[in-house]
Order: sequence, then C-alpha cells, then structure tokens
Amino acid sequence: MNAHYLGIDVGSASVRAGVFDGTGRCLAQAARPIAQFRPETDFVEQSSDDIWQACVAAVRGAVTEAGVSADSVRAIGFDATCSLVALGADGKPVSVSPTDDDTQNIVMWMDHRATAEAREITATRHEALRYIGGQVSPELELPKLLWLARHRPDQYERAAIFLDLADYMTARAVGGLGGEAAPTKSVCTQVCKWLYLAHEGRWPTDLLQQLGLESLLDKPRMTGPIRAPGAPAGRLAPEVAEAFGLTGEITVATGLIDAHAGALGMLGGAPEASLAVIAGTSTCHIAFSHEPCFVPGVWGPYWGAVLPDGWINEGGQSAVGALIDHVLRDHAAHGALMAAAEAQGVSHFDILNARLDAMEAEAGDAPLTRDIHVLDYHHGNRSPLADASLTGVFTGLTLAENIDDLALRYLATLQAVSYGTRHIVEALNEHGHAVNRLRLCGGILKNERWLAETADATGLPIELPAETETVLLGSAMLAATACGDQPDLRTAAAAMSSTDRVIEPRAERRAFHEAKYRVYRAIHADQLAYREIMAGID
Repeated sequence: MNAHYLGIDVGSASVRAGVFDGTGRCLAQAARPIAQFRPETDFVEQSSDDIWQACVAAVRGAVTEAGVSADSVRAIGFDATCSLVALGADGKPVSVSPTDDDTQNIVMWMDHRATAEAREITATRHEALRYIGGQVSPELELPKLLWLARHRPDQYERAAIFLDLADYMTARAVGGLGGEAAPTKSVCTQVCKWLYLAHEGRWPTDLLQQLGLESLLDKPRMTGPIRAPGAPAGRLAPEVAEAFGLTGEITVATGLIDAHAGALGMLGGAPEASLAVIAGTSTCHIAFSHEPCFVPGVWGPYWGAVLPDGWINEGGQSAVGALIDHVLRDHAAHGALMAAAEAQGVSHFDILNARLDAMEAEAGDAPLTRDIHVLDYHHGNRSPLADASLTGVFTGLTLAENIDDLALRYLATLQAVSYGTRHIVEALNEHGHAVNRLRLCGGILKNERWLAETADATGLPIELPAETETVLLGSAMLAATACGDQPDLRTAAAAMSSTDRVIEPRAERRAFHEAKYRVYRAIHADQLAYREIMAGID
C-alpha cells in the first residue's frame, strides 16, 4: 500500500488540508473559510472551535478528492499562524475579547492591541531580546499576554492554558486538551513567539518576573514538553480519526508556524545561501545559518525553529497581499476592474498585468512609475526597522479615476513591497548572512508581474518550487518524519522538494530600481522628519 501524509495549514482566512505522497507531490487539497472578529480598532480575533470545524471539513474534502484509502494516511502535520489561543482547565474556549464571547478565544497574530506592552518589554533591554532582534513586536505572544493580564485579568486568570495555534491544533488532534496532562509544544512556536531560549533549554524567568507574568510557569497545564518540529506528538485520537474519516494508527507530528512550514517545504538541499520568502497576506523571510547571526530589527537567531541542527533569522512585512488588496479597493476604478475581470472570466490581477504590458509597450524605455512612489508601512514596519507606529505613504497621485491609473498604483505597490524585501536582505547580509538568491512561495507564485518586480527590485535570482503548495508540503514533511518514513527533516526536505524554474533579474532595469529604492528609503526618513516638525505642536 502506498503511504500518504496529510499536511494541514491554518492560515488567516482559511484552513487547508493537502494529501501528499512520498515524493512530495500534492494529490489533492481542500480549503474551508474561517471567521475573523474585529470588535475594536487594532483587535483581531478568531474562534478555535470554528477553526477546528473547518479543519475537519477540509481534511475530509482533501482525502475524498485524493481518492486514497482511509488507512493509507501514515501521519499528520500541522502548521498555523502565530496566534494566541486561550483555554480553560477543561480545554474549552475562554474569551480574549471585549465582547466576553467565549467563542472568540484567539488573539490573532495581526492584532495590535498590545503595542504599548511591546514597547515596554523592549525598554527592559533584557538579554533575551538579543534573540528577537532587540525589538518586541505586538505580534509576539508575551505582549498579548501582558495586555490580557493588565486589561482583562478576569480572562487571564480564567485561562488555564495559553497555546500558539499550531500547538493547539496538535494537542486537539491527539486528544490532549481535556485531561490533566500538559499539551506538547513546538520549539518553533516557543522560541519564535514566546522568548523561550531553546539553545539553553530555559525560559527567561527573570524577565517574566519583571513583567509580572511569572504565573504563566505556575499554571500546571503550561508545563508540557517542548519538542522539535517533526518529533512525534502522539497518536491521532480515535474520535478525531473518525471525524476526519481516517482509520489505523496515525502519528501526529509536532508542528510549525505557517511561514516556517513554507520555508521547510521549499528548503531543498542547501538552505544556507538562500532566503525563503513566504508571501501572502503578510510576508515572512527566513534565513538559515550554521552559526547565530544577530540582526537588529530582525527576529532571531532562533535555534532549532525549523531544522533541529541550525539557526534561523526571521524578517517580515506585516502587510503585503493585504496592502495590495487595500490599494485596489481604495481606488475609484475598483468596481470597474472587478466587473471587467468577471466579464472576461479572469483574475483582476490578469487585467491589471495586461494593461501594464500594453502601457509599457506604448511608453518604450520610459518607466511607468518614475514619479509614483509608495512606502508600504500601512501596518507598520516589522523588519528591519521594527516600528509598528510607522505609516504608509503615496506620492505622485492625480485625480485620475480610470483602470490605467489604478494599474500604475498597483505596480508602484508591487515595487514597494519588493523593496521591503530588499531592505531585509541588506540587513541580513550586513550581519553575517550571505543571501544570494530567493526561494519564493505563497500567493506571489500566481502573479508573474509580482515575481518579475521582486527579482528586479532585489537584484537577486528567484528559485520557484516544483510543488507550489509549499506550506502544506512543509507540514507533510513533518508528518513523514514523525512516523519514521524519513529519518530527519533535512532528509525529508531534500527528498520531497525541488526547483521548477529560476527568474533572473533584468540588467536593464537595475539603474531604475537603484534610484527608486533610494527614494523608498528617503520617504521613511522624510516621515520621521515630518514627525519631528509636528512634535512641538500641542
């Protein structure tokens, strides 16, 4: 009987499940939407029960579509966004919402309610902060927990368990939430989002005491084992197997954060010279190294967060796909664009890219966005400036309301988010890395224009994976390793992933992007200068 592996990805807007064979080929996948709740400005919440129900439906859909037998699935791996799940002693949801609705028990990664707490933790200058680039983002779990402890101590005390979402999914799959045992947690989630010092095997307890969060380690259900990604977390619980429509002894792997699963899924055999870029709603940049690299404003170095024998640094952009969508929706021609796409039966991005091709043919050598510039900090800057207070900027706007004008704004936005990646690469290479190529996955793979602009803007070749569902593949690699069919994650990555094609930067575009990147960096400096000018006004 052929062996199959199930990868399950909990993203921001959906749960996806994919069935893979031993070569890393995706036989089928299915997705189900999940809800978001925004009760106040900067608050973004979800429901663990809603996510689990979507997971069950996605798994059944993928297994059915793949046409594999119910007993051929050897193991399951989970990845998820780095969102905070609150549960009671009985494993049931506990509210983290101003609505006090217990179904809203997840503080999403993009929730920025804890910006002040993040600044406060940064101000401690604790030694542990060296391992997150010296700056604490409100997207990490400790600021969120500190916010709950201070602003909603009733909710904080009611919760017996706080888990990263990937660890919640794993624990629920093995039936480990309702009993007395503390759930297993992943090295990935704990070092990347909780400040666990995996290379030393300890928590920064003095920092937790300084923040008044030492009670976290006193909660019995918070003291479970911390295991490497791909290590067995347990067997799939019988009631879960029944819900999934699976039979047999199925291993559940210790999981990963979603971006890290994407990095694993396109790792290949030589990760240390490449930067894994996982581009979707936001973008994550993961660089591998044999030795720790301390990069200001870039998270890490994290030991064992993806591979058990190496370090990573993690950069990111908080709004990329989300920003592109926002720019399109914000334009007067958005309705006309969507109507044209529907009438032609194509994506609205196809319409925009076709218009740009035609406009470039008409313009000759004149760059279309010479005078249109964007600073893509609409949701702050995660890396390498690590400043959530920064805001976005557009220059060169006119009163035009047609699709061509929208196409130009779209192109300028693609270039801006590409410069954000370039800025991160520069920071990495200035502090010990030697990134000389990009490996990309995520929604960007569906957009040839975006891919070309990224190669040109960064000046780096882009390697595209043969299997486009790299996040799901990364979780399937966890599964194959956990059940013993692959001896370790490095071997799994080499055996189950490969490169499809390479996009080279165009030399004739270099001078344009060098100049435009200087403008990009100057706009940030100008924004700080404007703040200084206005600082004296009461």
